[in-house]
Amino acid sequence: MKNLIVAASLILASTAVLADEADVKKAVEGKVGKIEKMVKAPIAGMWEVTVDGQIFYADDKGTHLIFGNLLELKSGKNLTAERQFNSLPLELAVKQVRGSGKNVVVTFEDPNCGYCKKLAKDLVKVKDVTVYTFLFPILSDDSYDKSKAIWCAADKAKAWNDWMVSGATPPAAAAKCDTAGLEKSMQLGRKLRINGTPAIFFPSGERVGGYIPAAEIEKRFAGS
Repeated sequence: MKNLIVAASLILASTAVLADEADVKKAVEGKVGKIEKMVKAPIAGMWEVTVDGQIFYADDKGTHLIFGNLLELKSGKNLTAERQFNSLPLELAVKQVRGSGKNVVVTFEDPNCGYCKKLAKDLVKVKDVTVYTFLFPILSDDSYDKSKAIWCAADKAKAWNDWMVSGATPPAAAAKCDTAGLEKSMQLGRKLRINGTPAIFFPSGERVGGYIPAAEIEKRFAGS
């Protein structure tokens, strides 16, 4: 639980009067960079601010910034981690739905990653799941070439499984293929500070760095 407790508080300004939204935004951006999103936090007197993919909390006087996770004590939920999961741009991911698709898991994977291939084979066995896979080629230049071919395929999910599960190399991408989505997927992985693949995210906000077997994934679904 220690890693879920608010880690630090940083004084932003000396004023103690209530600041308006613009003043709070200015104070925060002066310390941590451009705000991507700013909304009222689920606790009174606080703002939730997103900077470079990370969530912070600022008081409505513009005097303090809190780094860390916000917990709901009654439910035990990590509201910060859940918020980050729910804000993922899933339209950039390769989507697969099996059965009812009621259980959701998000992965960041490199097509040349051995443990990613093992995970892909496991996920084929998981029932009633929706898998969102962000292509994150970080191992080699060839990783990018394969990711591009998968991204540009008419059926991305089929191309992904053909390679990861069956070992069938995807056809080379057409020269005119728009890879903007692939580039955004890579930028997202860097924002989330993913340094290795696979990286696995669950709706609870739990993040797993590395491979876990299908049985462990299903346990998380059962506990959600």
